[in-house]
Amino acid sequence: MLKLNNIEVTYLNVIRVLHGVSMTVEDGAIIALLGANGAGKSTTLKAISGLLHIEEGEVTDGSIEWNGERIDKKNAEEIGKMGIIQALEGRHVFEHLNTEENLMVGAHNRHDRHAVKQDLEMVYEYFPRLKEMRRNTAGYLSGGEQQMLVIGRAMMATPRLMMLDEPSLGLAPLLVEEIYDIIRRFNTEQKTSVLLVEQNVRIALSISHYGYVMENGRVVLDGTADFLKNNEDVKEFYMGLSALGTKKSYREVKHYKRRKRWL
Repeated sequence: MLKLNNIEVTYLNVIRVLHGVSMTVEDGAIIALLGANGAGKSTTLKAISGLLHIEEGEVTDGSIEWNGERIDKKNAEEIGKMGIIQALEGRHVFEHLNTEENLMVGAHNRHDRHAVKQDLEMVYEYFPRLKEMRRNTAGYLSGGEQQMLVIGRAMMATPRLMMLDEPSLGLAPLLVEEIYDIIRRFNTEQKTSVLLVEQNVRIALSISHYGYVMENGRVVLDGTADFLKNNEDVKEFYMGLSALGTKKSYREVKHYKRRKRWL
């Protein structure tokens, strides 16, 4: 369905951020894009969704294909109409609109009113809390409720590929588990592909079929979720587990040089 072919991304014609990134998102799959801050994960999503142009960035080499059609030169509106929907990091809601009005923004390109109403009820079924808060001003919702709202708004756009950027950021562990269970259900029940950017490797791999690990604008490792969960470097560098399975703390360590066996 989606293929990134050795893409490079440059900002302001000077700053190269991605260096030959290749990956594939198969139809109906959940793909995890993992890595630390600054690895290039969010830039990868923006290259796919067309939002790079807003930040004066562009794909300067390679190509991005959606069902065989190149999309790396298209704008965000065109790409959105093709069914590629991105939920940005940081819970961007329209603060002065209420919950239901925010959800309806996700359906602004749709004209099938009956189907829109059905999908609104579908979102409320996934997120009962949003139905309770449907008339509440979005700016006064809790962080968890706003994250639900952002994901629900993306669902209202009837995505064929839904891209989520750090959906667990700043949320309590129990709420993270709930949101990830809903993402998994949505993928299974609606047959929607999901590309998931996360720093929380454990939770991301718990629902993913395949994953890519990025560092410094490059993919350094990829494989099935089970392969990555059992990889010693992934466990140590991203889950904080040593080879013996005990948690490590680097608070007292000024510099920790990674072995990076994958390189």
